[in-house]
Amino acid sequence: MSANKKLLILAGDGIGPEVMRQVRRLVDWMGRRRGQTFEVKEGLVGGAAIEASGVPLSEATLADAKAADAVLLGAVGGPKWDKIEFERRPEAGLLRLRKELALFANLRPAIVLDALVDASPLKADIVRGLDIMIVRELTGGVYFGEPRGITTLENGERQGVNTQVYTTSEIQRVARVAFELARKRSRKVCSVEKANVMESGLLWREEVTALHAAEFSDVELSHMYADNCGMQLIRNPRQFDVIVTDNLFGDMLSDEAAMLTGSLGMLPSASLGVADATGTRRALYEPVHGSAPDIAGRDIANPIAAMFSFAMCLRYSFDLAAEAEMIEKAAAQVLKGGLRTTDIMAPGMARCSTTVMGDSILRALDKLNVGAV
Repeated sequence: MSANKKLLILAGDGIGPEVMRQVRRLVDWMGRRRGQTFEVKEGLVGGAAIEASGVPLSEATLADAKAADAVLLGAVGGPKWDKIEFERRPEAGLLRLRKELALFANLRPAIVLDALVDASPLKADIVRGLDIMIVRELTGGVYFGEPRGITTLENGERQGVNTQVYTTSEIQRVARVAFELARKRSRKVCSVEKANVMESGLLWREEVTALHAAEFSDVELSHMYADNCGMQLIRNPRQFDVIVTDNLFGDMLSDEAAMLTGSLGMLPSASLGVADATGTRRALYEPVHGSAPDIAGRDIANPIAAMFSFAMCLRYSFDLAAEAEMIEKAAAQVLKGGLRTTDIMAPGMARCSTTVMGDSILRALDKLNVGAV
């Protein structure tokens, strides 16, 4: 069977190559066992690209990303590049990818698997069964608004300025993604802002409400101030299904939700672009964890977040929900059997390497696939 789905794999820095090696094994398994073949290209981003070409994202790699149906990314960054100017740092390559691909909606699931309930810093009865999705606006707001910068005032004091800016179209397009996701889940969306003290927050609330009334009245909509949402995520996280919020609050709340699960090594993410006339979106998928240079090259990183990111790719870019669910179920079975990487190690469990975790998930997939035939 010829490949008709184009993937670009950008392993990046630190543990990125190690976890993406396990993802590549999943890609190959899909072709062998499920007949889902992919045309795969690999490229450099971040520090690896700086070492090879002097820039964190080359024009050739950017062109490959634009030509791909989906991009799979490992991680970027490390202390080696911390002292160079921001425009040439590894993170600038990732930011340019997001900008050039117009990836405006960041999807961050926070799911607590039964086998890892005790890994959460919260009590088991609070997080057991947790399954929420945070939809963060990714290309607007205070991170991109103008004016911005640091200036010196006439009295000699220095002043830092960042501007929070949103338009109707920016708000409604990300809210639409949240409502559409909710329709496939529990039909509940909580829109989060600070409408009580910010005009941009008031606009956000008004535009989300208007879109809901016009197109998504079948979905339950609630509103919450961002500070209260932060508290509620700790107090009663299972009250939420889909949370939609702006760039700044989404950055903070998604990290808070991530820690409910006990380990960043378990959490995937997707960044989606605008749908074209065929409904196809450019997309980038990456684990939430960073490059973890302190453990790079030791074969001890948890590959599950990267593997779950590929599952999200199958689900959202290729409409292969059954294959995505197989990956998620296989990983859950392996964890239930007691296998653990260092980040999720617990008393009575068996510690394993990155490679062994990948081996075990592939074996579980083989068994699930036999049962599916």
